[in-house]
Amino acid sequence: MRLVPSATSMIAVSAFVIAGTAAQAQMTPPSTAGATPKQVTTVPIRPAVQKPEDTAKALGQAERLALQSDLAWVGQYNGAITGDVSERMVNAIKEFQKSRGAKPTGVLNPQERGALAETARKKQESVGWKIVTDPGTGARLGIPAKLVPQQASDANGTKWSSSTGTIQIQLARRKEAGPTTSKLAEREKKEPGRNVDYTVVKPDFFVLSGLQGLKKFYIRGTFRGDEVRILTIMYDQATENTVEPVVIAMSSAFTAFPAAAQTAGPPPRKTVEYGTGVVVSDDGAILTDRQITDGCLTVAIPGFGNADRVAEDKPHDLALLRIYGARGLKALDLAKAATKTALDVTGIADPQVQGGGGAVTSVKASVTQLGGSSDIALTPAPTLGFSGAVAQDGDGRFAGIALLKPVQLAGPANDAPAAQAVLVSADTSRGFLKANGVNAAGGSTDAKASVVRVICVRK
Repeated sequence: MRLVPSATSMIAVSAFVIAGTAAQAQMTPPSTAGATPKQVTTVPIRPAVQKPEDTAKALGQAERLALQSDLAWVGQYNGAITGDVSERMVNAIKEFQKSRGAKPTGVLNPQERGALAETARKKQESVGWKIVTDPGTGARLGIPAKLVPQQASDANGTKWSSSTGTIQIQLARRKEAGPTTSKLAEREKKEPGRNVDYTVVKPDFFVLSGLQGLKKFYIRGTFRGDEVRILTIMYDQATENTVEPVVIAMSSAFTAFPAAAQTAGPPPRKTVEYGTGVVVSDDGAILTDRQITDGCLTVAIPGFGNADRVAEDKPHDLALLRIYGARGLKALDLAKAATKTALDVTGIADPQVQGGGGAVTSVKASVTQLGGSSDIALTPAPTLGFSGAVAQDGDGRFAGIALLKPVQLAGPANDAPAAQAVLVSADTSRGFLKANGVNAAGGSTDAKASVVRVICVRK
């Protein structure tokens, strides 16, 4: 950095040069007695503020897909659900924040992300969203079952419709010699009464949308060999606000020719994965998510060192870690059972979610019931990093351990929607600890003092 001298400093320098010249002429060195050292002012260099796009790009691919899907379901995002970060995606986040009266930063905090997921889930439930396999073609697609309860199939495909015909969905199939997407698109454009206002033609698929009579339509088509498969959605303009988010989801979910590899085996795990653990004894026992700690070369607890996984409850995805020789651990009291279904979930969000930070935060969530040995849905789902977080009611009583599960994206997924988060009940959690010699009673009720970050490092 080049520092530009001020006018005052320039005068001082000039005076020094003149004085020095006179002194040399007189052969007498200038006196420095009583001179005050010059104060040097340093200007701190501020680090560049991370852009919302950079924050989004730092998220994992699955989370970006889930984020775009949820934004589409709440009506803020109308682009392809690909996981690619774009200005449209950031603007959609800002619009969602504005709709909640929040500052439009373009970066969702854990509470906002949870609210977005919960709103999207309710939208999906309201239309009966599910991923189905068409019996005639084997194609996979998302269907709003509550909007189109009537279904009929024949050799040419399948049709779903509402009882009044205001919404119609058709998956058509046919044989055609030498098809190309451009030829297919042109043929669809020529259907009587169609007025196309949007066209995308790629080598492997095409998309058309516009008006056909008084209905809006959306078409997505593709082919393999000589077999053509085309998805057509038609709906009355009066249903636009309800149907358009569904159309975006259906477009992304449509897999005309599913590959067997799509359903083979679990998804790959991250090289470094972050979760939350809760200290359950002063001598170093930590309860956390089993899946977060699977296949780890090292499990680390920041500030306390490495941990060993000493036990697991595979059916309920719980794991017991232990660190040795650590001091300053504050165990949480798990003996007092929660009595209210409105909960505070306390954990540590993934560093990508909080700009590299490691702050402990609490978010609101709820369950429909408490107790028992079965896992129950927790809504809204907390953000990444919260898997293994502790849930308490408003009186600080233990409700269970929150675990994040694979989200139901708009794209290809299992037929049965999976919960985004579940609560492993207090009874199940205490039973697991008791079976492994841990009596999680008598500790603190301050969850923020008892949760720790769990870091798994894999190959």
